Amino acid sequence: MLVLDRVGKTYPNGVKALQGFSARIKIGEIIAVIGGSGCGKSTLLRAIAGLDPATSGAITLDDEAIKAPHEKIGIIFQEPRLLPWLSVADNVAFGLSDVPRAQRRERAASALARVGLLDKATAWPRELSGGQAQRVAIARALVPRPEVLLLDEPFSALDAFTRADLQDHLLDLWADTQPTLVLVIHDVDEAVVLADRILVMKPRPGRLFEEVRVDLARPRDRAATAFEAVKFQVLEALDRSLDRGMRQVIDKALTAGEGI
Repeated sequence: MLVLDRVGKTYPNGVKALQGFSARIKIGEIIAVIGGSGCGKSTLLRAIAGLDPATSGAITLDDEAIKAPHEKIGIIFQEPRLLPWLSVADNVAFGLSDVPRAQRRERAASALARVGLLDKATAWPRELSGGQAQRVAIARALVPRPEVLLLDEPFSALDAFTRADLQDHLLDLWADTQPTLVLVIHDVDEAVVLADRILVMKPRPGRLFEEVRVDLARPRDRAATAFEAVKFQVLEALDRSLDRGMRQVIDKALTAGEGI
């Protein structure tokens, strides 16, 4: 069980990024965190990872407080962040320095096989496509066999076709060992495709506004009426989470055809 108990984060400059965020996440559950820009989604993820500890409240995994990076927790960022001077296999094995060399190579090869890139083991990061590089990042995160895997908008920089392919691939990988997944997502369709529950955040300071359960069997049909119903529920929650001034700014931008 991953438990967030009234988590808050205030930066030294006085900016309050998070306030009173609480959630209980079961083993093997897939959680999507969604909300407007600047609502503290990435701050929340970094706090869970132990990279930027909360200033109030508590985060525990199996009753153990998380205040620093933990071997049971892996993280995948929006950019693959591969080391350009290392081969693909060495990038995957980078976090296994305390493992004997032969075992390290075996585990890296196994992880690459799981993401369909064993044939790229000796390649350099610059030789990979964007989708392939993100698969390597996923393999690297899975190698230590984390209990919890955090993903910060991992597919947002990719084209729609590659993004959909990696969403399906991530679910296939999750089905093997079913780690707990917590994803920061800005795309509502992606949240409904992947998550068991969607946590909608309210900004300034970031806090939990509403929870939407996704009781749909996998694989999920994006064209199904039930899928659209959940999507509409999330969109309504997002709209209510925005303050009146922000809604006016968004409405004005959409009216002018500027997008968001």
